[in-house]
Amino acid sequence: MIVRVSITVPPARETDSRFVTQQLSRALQKQGCDRAVTDAVPVCEKKSIDARHGSVKLVMRYALYFDETPPKQEDTLPQWKHADGSKKTIIVGSGPAGLFGALTLLEYGIQPVIVERGSQVSDRKRDIAAISTKGFVNEDSNYCFGEGGAGTFSDGKLYTRSNKRGDIPQVLRIFVHFGADPKILTDAHPHIGTDRLPAIIQNMRNFILSSGGQILFDTRCTGFITHKTADGQLVIDGIKTKNTKTEKELEIRTQHVLLATGHSANDIYELLAQAAPLSLEAKTFAVGVRVEHPRKVIDAIQYHGKQDAQSLGAAEYRFTSQQEGRGVYSFCMCPGGFVVPSASEPEQLVVNGMSAAKRNSLWSNAAFVVETRPEDIPQEFIVQAEQKGCPSLAGLLWRTWLEKLTFSHADGQKAPAQLLTDFLSHRESTVLPKTSYAPGLNASRLDQWLPLPITERLHAAFKDADKAMHGFICDQALLIASETRTSTPVRIVRDSSTCECTALKGLYPAGEGSGYAGGIVSSAMDGIKCCHQIAQSLK
Repeated sequence: MIVRVSITVPPARETDSRFVTQQLSRALQKQGCDRAVTDAVPVCEKKSIDARHGSVKLVMRYALYFDETPPKQEDTLPQWKHADGSKKTIIVGSGPAGLFGALTLLEYGIQPVIVERGSQVSDRKRDIAAISTKGFVNEDSNYCFGEGGAGTFSDGKLYTRSNKRGDIPQVLRIFVHFGADPKILTDAHPHIGTDRLPAIIQNMRNFILSSGGQILFDTRCTGFITHKTADGQLVIDGIKTKNTKTEKELEIRTQHVLLATGHSANDIYELLAQAAPLSLEAKTFAVGVRVEHPRKVIDAIQYHGKQDAQSLGAAEYRFTSQQEGRGVYSFCMCPGGFVVPSASEPEQLVVNGMSAAKRNSLWSNAAFVVETRPEDIPQEFIVQAEQKGCPSLAGLLWRTWLEKLTFSHADGQKAPAQLLTDFLSHRESTVLPKTSYAPGLNASRLDQWLPLPITERLHAAFKDADKAMHGFICDQALLIASETRTSTPVRIVRDSSTCECTALKGLYPAGEGSGYAGGIVSSAMDGIKCCHQIAQSLK
């Protein structure tokens, strides 16, 4: 028999086993169970922080196993096989959709052939460091591209609300199997940390290779090989590739391609627009800025100044509002984290956030972004997209324009920044506070050059945020521009049941770049879902 109960525990008593047992016993009695807690094996399934109503407490959900043995971690993992190469599938991109897709194919003994434009994690670290130290952006190996995808160097947040899209616990168990801290299985808002993710990604890579998979690093997809059937259906026959270091070109033939290239691969959308323009459709996305506070400011707001909450680590927050018919919300909140440069091409400036596992930096940051719909895109970009033969590219062209505009107000990779109080008062920031953003800052009037629909809605949203989190607007709060990669402005249209692209048979778009996922876990589940479909079609 398994009985599930929830208890509340003060932070200081989380490790007090006697107190926890007493609370479990009371919860069990309330449910009308006459069994003793001491007769059960208690397993904590979920832990969250409740800081509402001026107090801070932990809410812990337990499964009490009576007369049963809790399942072992290894017994719940997929049964992977060794691929002999008789069946194979190309995977373009080695982010979470690509890696988890590869692991799914191995459940069927299908060989995954991963084509990754960026470098292995060890080399990628050097390329990322060069952005901060030299202002040099390698357009194939950066925060967005390379082994593990964008999530590898962006905190490793694993929280998702996509509960109906797949088996979230299974994704977390696989991460633990490859080296993640088991606490991600119970934390309500789990994260791995950008300092630990690279080793986990390398473990996944080594397992895929040892199981018969192939990985081609520094190899860019440069085209799709296709043919048309008698009834006019466009079908994929493989992809064209080019090694970014040797410039060697290669064609890889297959009838099944998992396209898991992420939200920043503009060139892939351009290729699709040329090969199958009806494969793309415009979608809503969001742009805005990064807001950075000293960590102690956010901790004091969220924990109500309670000293016993300090053991809980850096505080998180989440904010949503509606401003003039558009959503404005916080995104990718990084408590005790850093703001990082995330451009994927020269003469662009894009910012993002990340945290190490301990989330112990002196700052906390989050994106504050404004919902941007296809009808919000200025006409000039719609015209440009039409001239390219694919109107769905308009949002992508506008996003690129905004990233270049941001660069024009920067100093190399020194990002344009303004105090939040000055942004709201429409004045110049003469002195900027210390920041976690390693390349440095360039004082700039964000309120003057960011698009007016963005600044006006941000202006109103920040005032609402201060009402919800009194003290959020303060002279230490800093705005850093621009945050543009929350999601892609384009969706690759696919069949809802087979996950196959409706305009290009044999292509399976997955992950953030497909427009059907957002974040590590939802992308991983999307890659799993698509590869189960691929496996069925290969039977």
